[in-house]
Amino acid sequence: MRPMRLDMAGFTVFREETVVDFTDADFFALVGPTGSGKSTVLDAICFALYGTVPRWGGARGLANALAPSAAEARVRLVFESAGDRYVATRVVRRDGRGNVKTAGAGLQLMPAGFDVTKLDTGLSPEDLGEVLAGTPAEMEQAVLEAVGLPYEQFTSCVVLPQGQFADFLHARPATRQQILVNLLGLGVYEQVQKRAAERAGRAEAGLEAVDRVLAGLTDVDDATLAQAQTGVDRARELAAAVAAAVPERDAARAAASAARTALAALDADLAALDAVHGPAGVAEVAAAVTAARAGVDEAARAVALAEEREEKLRGEVTGAGDESTLRLLLKAYADRGRLAVEAASVAVAVADAQREHDAATDALAQARAAAERAETELEAAFRAHEEAKTTDQAVALRAHLVVGASCPVCEQVVPRAPAVPAGSAVARALAAGRTARAASEAAKRTTQERDAAARGLERTLLRARAQHEQLTGRLAELDDQLAGAATEDALRHDLAEHARLRGALDEAAGAVRAGRDAARRARAALDAAEERLRAAWREFDSVRDGLARFGPPVADRDDVAAAWATLAGWAGGESTRRRADRDGLVGSVTGAETAAEAAQQRIGELFAAAGLPVDDDPVRAATVAVERAEAARRRLVERREQAAGLREQRAGHERDARVARALAGHLRANNFERWLLAEALDLLVDGASGILRELSGGQYDLVHDKGEFFVVDQYDAGLRRGVRTLSGGETFQASLALALALSEQLAGLSTTAASLESIVLDEGFGTLDATTLDTVAATLESLAARGDRMVGVVTHVPALAERIPVRFEVHKDARSARVERTGR
Repeated sequence: MRPMRLDMAGFTVFREETVVDFTDADFFALVGPTGSGKSTVLDAICFALYGTVPRWGGARGLANALAPSAAEARVRLVFESAGDRYVATRVVRRDGRGNVKTAGAGLQLMPAGFDVTKLDTGLSPEDLGEVLAGTPAEMEQAVLEAVGLPYEQFTSCVVLPQGQFADFLHARPATRQQILVNLLGLGVYEQVQKRAAERAGRAEAGLEAVDRVLAGLTDVDDATLAQAQTGVDRARELAAAVAAAVPERDAARAAASAARTALAALDADLAALDAVHGPAGVAEVAAAVTAARAGVDEAARAVALAEEREEKLRGEVTGAGDESTLRLLLKAYADRGRLAVEAASVAVAVADAQREHDAATDALAQARAAAERAETELEAAFRAHEEAKTTDQAVALRAHLVVGASCPVCEQVVPRAPAVPAGSAVARALAAGRTARAASEAAKRTTQERDAAARGLERTLLRARAQHEQLTGRLAELDDQLAGAATEDALRHDLAEHARLRGALDEAAGAVRAGRDAARRARAALDAAEERLRAAWREFDSVRDGLARFGPPVADRDDVAAAWATLAGWAGGESTRRRADRDGLVGSVTGAETAAEAAQQRIGELFAAAGLPVDDDPVRAATVAVERAEAARRRLVERREQAAGLREQRAGHERDARVARALAGHLRANNFERWLLAEALDLLVDGASGILRELSGGQYDLVHDKGEFFVVDQYDAGLRRGVRTLSGGETFQASLALALALSEQLAGLSTTAASLESIVLDEGFGTLDATTLDTVAATLESLAARGDRMVGVVTHVPALAERIPVRFEVHKDARSARVERTGR
């Protein structure tokens, strides 16, 4: 993995957008004061790829990705691995409740030749290439396939962060072995073992399947093949014999069929000749036609006479006047008499209503006068009562006292109501008032009753007058209608005459209809008779046409009975002449049928000898027998060929299963993988020992025993001791030696996509003395000078930074950290 460009925004100390361009930076240093953010650049690379950083302590440290008071952090890394260029992106956001979560993650394979500087133009994610992962869950596998290393091994071999520089040196043997397995791609041999076992299983399954099929392929030996060939030969012989016998049988059958056809034709001719005879009643048909024609003529004359009389009476009815006009005038006379009587009666009713109305009006006036007098008397009684109350107040109050009620004067409950004195003026006034009020109310009721009666009589009078005026107007109209008309008796006489003529006309019309019905019946009788005559001729023609092949005599078309007699006589003679030929045809039919039966019997004997049933088409049956025998032989040949092919397949499956099972057995024991790991560890330790010897001034060599690392102290008589006994500076030297050896030597042994194309060291170079520091710098320069590795260091040691051609200076102010590239 080789970083090309790193974009950060809102990531820890890099609050503002920051770009680190690693293009052509084969040997670089991240320099700057302590705490400026140098190691954060390496954190961003790890975070973009794996979503975590070693010094965060796992997923719970995700909140550390956000710059203080920032709500979002974005990191994008463009890197190359195994010749392909990728871009990894991660976005972290803080929600409204303060929780920090990964909002987006993705890995894309960029197009070949993509210009990284185009990232500054604001390209959308769709423009960056093929999407390999689009969610955090998909990122882990996609990054592993692209880089070839999981997170733990990436931070042990490529980016070596502070505090973990010596992890590979101090790792347990099993952990170190797994790192080497991933680096060298030795997992491929486990896959080979699994595939070999699967292939052996498939081969053994194929072997079992072939054995099952071979077990079902019985009767495929040479004797069975010879027997099948014999069956084919016999079927062919049968087909040849049948092919010779069938034409003979068919010829006999054809002769029998022709004889039967001739006999049937003769019998048909005899039946047709014997069936010729005249129909019953043919002689009376012509006489019936003549009689029917006479009846038609007589009926036509009767119809003509009846129509002439009807026309004459119709003219007389027209001259007698309009019957409806006569009836209307007579009705007018009758209506005038009736209406005159009604008018006189209505006039009497009008006079009576007028008298009753006048009497009711007088009674109403009298009632109104009586009511006015009663009202005057009531007012006088009221005044007398008021005067009496003024004169005797106590008596007046007694009249209004009620036992149990309150007194209107003292407001005490009245225990007893005192009686009004009999001689009191108030009593007399009250009695007079009651009498006057009763009289007034009676007068008012009488007035109302008489007023209602007068109104009812007035309405009756108005209705009677209206009815009288209506009758008078209708009488005037009838007088106008009858002005100038004949008398009522004359009109009745004219109407009676008109009725007499109408009756005579109806009688004449009935006679016309009867005559026409008789004429139609006569015409129908004539048509029926003529149709019977035509039917007799059609029957004759049909019979004669059926005998046309025999040459019947010419018919007399004037007499159908004679024509039938002539034809019947001729048919009898012709039948007698032809009947003499029938016996010879019967003998021909019998002889041909006997020959056909004999030929069919010979064919049946051929099939019986072959052990086959015979059907209606022996040639087809023989052909089918040949085809079946040949098909059976072909199937046998195919089964023999299939058995031979299956035996070859069985040998191949057996060979493949044996080889695959042996390979799986060898790889299952892990001997090969252990040997490769031992060789790789020998090479790694050998290379690291040489680098350590140079870094330590010849004091230390690095060795291993059973997976554990030891140093040999040449300054102490070759004493071997564990690497955990080294001081801090010595540990740094040993770890650096291993890291450089991993980057320089083991990449050539890798068989997978694990790509150690870069190494970045973030560890305390300040602990080294000047001589060792110079040796480390020279070693790094030599590794970078090869050109196949990117080498980066994180340091604040000026002496080391000055020897590195490309420097990324990291500065930090109160708001954000920044990165500036200097050097070449």
